[in-house]
Amino acid sequence: MRHHAAPVAAMRALEAAARHLSFTRAAAELNITQSAVSHQIRHLEDLWGLKLFERRARRLELTPAGSALAPVMRDFFTRLEQTLDELTSVGAPAALRVEVLPSFAVKWLVPRLPTFRAQHPEIDVWMLTSAHELADLRGREVDLAVHMGDGAYPGMDCRFFMDETVFPVCRPRFLEEHGTPENPTDLCRFPLLLRHEEILTPTWEYWFRHVGVPEDVFMPALSDGVHFPDSNTALQAAFEGQGIALGRRAHVWNDVESGRLLRLFPETEVPFNLDYYTVTPPNRTGLEAVQAFRTWLEAEGAAAMSSYKTGADTTGARA
Repeated sequence: MRHHAAPVAAMRALEAAARHLSFTRAAAELNITQSAVSHQIRHLEDLWGLKLFERRARRLELTPAGSALAPVMRDFFTRLEQTLDELTSVGAPAALRVEVLPSFAVKWLVPRLPTFRAQHPEIDVWMLTSAHELADLRGREVDLAVHMGDGAYPGMDCRFFMDETVFPVCRPRFLEEHGTPENPTDLCRFPLLLRHEEILTPTWEYWFRHVGVPEDVFMPALSDGVHFPDSNTALQAAFEGQGIALGRRAHVWNDVESGRLLRLFPETEVPFNLDYYTVTPPNRTGLEAVQAFRTWLEAEGAAAMSSYKTGADTTGARA
């Protein structure tokens, strides 16, 4: 028995809705309305004579038929996009579109890019920046994302390449003008540079808790002061001598080694609960440019972590 061919838009709606288990999130990804997704799913159910979803009060569930068809749809679109990428890239220079957090790009990735260019002059890196949590990369013009997270990116090819720690930093002259804090609790009497957007960002509260400062001691110190929107502006304020910033190691290590910033209390360097990963859509994983960049990034991450451990004692001595 032959079944009627389904419209591609309806199959795309099924794949997205099955992955998200939500018509609303599928609609946001496909840039259509929730009612349009619902209509497309109903059209498939009528066309094939199959019930694909069970609509519960607060959630959506796949039926056995939906569970069987969802991976078929996913494989179809993945293979279609991969084949189109391969066909359209023949004879064209390799362009690699990399999405990265702005502060990480400025302080860690961009200074290292010349080594990648020297190794792979045939690959043009097109860098995109995003300050928000990573969304699904399917259907977007991104080959690879460099992201900070917990490694849980469903449906994506995700690989760890570097961990992260946090510690207080300030300009050397700041201590000459304000005195030197004797212990982590003593920091509460100094001007602390705060953040008002804390997505993917370690907070002073996080650090104080981990080093054992009581909440009733540190919370009043976090209620007043200038609040900055991102790591770059907070660190710039530290360079200007305006206060003490909480720095991520990848962002401040070069400045600590050069003496532009001092690392306070090196024995209280706190592991951050998020690490750095490369995240790649499944249809981009096989691209040579993606493989080359990911291999290079993993080597750079390993070298950086080794240098952090080697230099820990010397940088700590400066503080």
